[in-house]
Amino acid sequence: MISVKEAKNIILNSTQDFGVEEIPFINSVGRILKEEIVADRDFPPFNRVSMDGIAIDFKEFSSRLRSNRQLTFKVEGIQAAGSEQLSLQNSENCIEVMTGAVLPNNADTVIRYEDVTIKNGIATINIDAINEKQNVHNKGKDGKVGDVLISESKIISAAEIGVLATVGKSIVKVAKQPKVMIVSTGDELVGVDEIPLEHQIRRSNVFTLVSLLERLHISSETAHITDDKPILKEKIKGFLKEYDVLLFSGAVSKGKYDFLPEVFDELGVEKLFHKVAQRPGKPFFYGKTADCNIFGFPGNPISTFVNCLAYFYPWYFKSVGVEPKEETAILGEDVSFKPNLEYFLQVRLESKFGHLVAFPIKGNGSGDLASLVKTDAFIQLPKKEEILFKKGEVFNIIRYR
Repeated sequence: MISVKEAKNIILNSTQDFGVEEIPFINSVGRILKEEIVADRDFPPFNRVSMDGIAIDFKEFSSRLRSNRQLTFKVEGIQAAGSEQLSLQNSENCIEVMTGAVLPNNADTVIRYEDVTIKNGIATINIDAINEKQNVHNKGKDGKVGDVLISESKIISAAEIGVLATVGKSIVKVAKQPKVMIVSTGDELVGVDEIPLEHQIRRSNVFTLVSLLERLHISSETAHITDDKPILKEKIKGFLKEYDVLLFSGAVSKGKYDFLPEVFDELGVEKLFHKVAQRPGKPFFYGKTADCNIFGFPGNPISTFVNCLAYFYPWYFKSVGVEPKEETAILGEDVSFKPNLEYFLQVRLESKFGHLVAFPIKGNGSGDLASLVKTDAFIQLPKKEEILFKKGEVFNIIRYR
């Protein structure tokens, strides 16, 4: 039995490169960018008006202010957003301008409509506290042509979509997603839409895993195989050739019908470990072939859930070149835990005085699927001889809300 740290290191040293594909930018939210996005022009590409109002020559305004002349300007025209640039013909005049329009030539300052009265084609400025170049978004202020606007290996969000559109990047390179099969085993499991007999339960773990992968924008397929070793072996033999990743729920412990470790061995899967010093999820199996990674999660619901978050997620992120940030929380009350194992404890999170505080939730063991609904994360209490973890201590958390 190895430690959680050893298990994670083994997994992170067995990552896969799924390659790169090109997809329409509008479909790329949640995907991992695999190219630098550079500015194809200055941003903004012209001196941009940032307020509806009038554009003036600031020197003319300052001159009138010093000599106590009237702050009235004849309106020469209107500069609309999207129209070609006008020029101020006379510095004693002004041009009405709209937000997003190019700033007219010979004008350098915009005064918003709220500070101006326009009557009979004459604009009167009603304030004298004006700054030169106010309400103008200068050309190239946000970025120059050739500047890197989005770095490679960024997770694309709505913010990045806007930048991709702005630079005309209609097709974008992203990391390919792994081809994943999620397999449940066991004669006690029936379909979601079936009425189980007294000795049966509905399949749930497989759909939990499907949803956890969808959070990563990974599509997956599912299969259910009964506790029949020849059938298991035949099915898995095909899956190993067809998929990049196999996720199993169940049949990896010591029960008489837990055939998976034997089947993996007979099919030439290299076992990298089986059993981790943790609770829940101790009987976790991990192995690989030349082309496929195999995650064998224990069948109890909480075990499957936490192992996917604690191991598959980091493996996936490293495979596609993303470095996730670790998150910590303050333990909100004392916890006593006797077995000398690493403990993934379910917690409810609260923000108190700017700090994240984790309050333990008592469930009924690793089979208590419903307890996940009441919690937000797992707090990771390290393996140690002492049995008491004290309120106020800080530990890593794995958040799932």
